[in-house]
Amino acid sequence: MDTRRLVAGTLVGGIILYAVGYLIFNVAFAAFYAANAGSATGVDRASPLVWAGVLASLSYAALVTLAIANRAGSPTIGAGVMIGAVVGFLVWFTADFAIYDFMNIQNLTRTVVDPLLEAVHGGIGGGVIAV
Repeated sequence: MDTRRLVAGTLVGGIILYAVGYLIFNVAFAAFYAANAGSATGVDRASPLVWAGVLASLSYAALVTLAIANRAGSPTIGAGVMIGAVVGFLVWFTADFAIYDFMNIQNLTRTVVDPLLEAVHGGIGGGVIAV
């Protein structure tokens, strides 16, 4: 993969992942996340730090872009969706269970559901990146 494709996949994927993440986690499932918080209090920000969310989306897109680029053959939308979904699931399965292990900010239900929603999030991003 050349630098131009890595940059393009990272930028386009980052924008899509940020927008889709907002829709999934802050709009569609906001009530679910609020209802399945752990007993820790005062940990949520009154308003999110947009710059930090953008950086997170860009690094996530770079990871998915690299995973797609390291697949043999020309990337297809379907392969991009699958790779993005697997990367998203595995990264967030790891992160969520580590968070559940060390912190009391989410319950087990949220810990299990979050990686599944992340597979959808990552899959959409992967499909767009593959294009």
